[in-house]
Amino acid sequence: MSDVGSEEFDEDRGYIGEYEGDRNEAEERHGFGKAVLPNGDTYEGQYEKGKRSGQGTYRFKNGARYVGDYHQNLKHGQGTFYYPDGSKYEGSWVEDLRQGHGVYTYPNGDTYDGEWLRHVRNGQGIYHYHDTGSQYKGSWMNGKMESAGEIIHSNHRYQGKFVNNSPSGPGKYVFDIGCEQHGEYLQTDQERREGEEDEPVSTTVLKWIPKSVTGLTLWPSAKETSDPEKGAASAEEDGN
Repeated sequence: MSDVGSEEFDEDRGYIGEYEGDRNEAEERHGFGKAVLPNGDTYEGQYEKGKRSGQGTYRFKNGARYVGDYHQNLKHGQGTFYYPDGSKYEGSWVEDLRQGHGVYTYPNGDTYDGEWLRHVRNGQGIYHYHDTGSQYKGSWMNGKMESAGEIIHSNHRYQGKFVNNSPSGPGKYVFDIGCEQHGEYLQTDQERREGEEDEPVSTTVLKWIPKSVTGLTLWPSAKETSDPEKGAASAEEDGN
């Protein structure tokens, strides 16, 4: 059963847009259809019992576009979202939120390839800086670099712990020429004033304290350091 270009009204919501497509015996949108929403957005894809479910394309009047899976009117499953600023997310969705594994391409060309939780970077992931070619590989929490990670440059890399997007505590620089510099990063808060009557502004200052230079040594991956069971097993093996 289908209809062509019908305008729809709901007793509680009033005008709910135009719809052209399949319906079930209860006259609900069901199967393939095209809809124009009251706000000017459009949807073309699968419906189930009156709601967007299955594959579909949703176009926002601001230029954004989502192509992918729906469930109960929510983005859910695999899909790609094209944002008005030119950025793009391709990956897993859970109840309208970026969640699971996905790749986000930012307007400046930077990319993040990794895990997401409730719309923010969370878990293991790689952030690639387009302008410099450098990348951060490691743990994320609430959208920020956190715990074990490494920043990889063209001829050297830094490996250590990160706190609030910055290196903190013991770490090392590994150089391609075959040596390492071990040391420690200290984060200190420094207050500054813009003028005599301005409130002091606190900024975090990083200070690298070198301690020794050695040959190349092994460094556990971020995933290994975040797995307590694997760490305990390695400790037992070392003790035997």
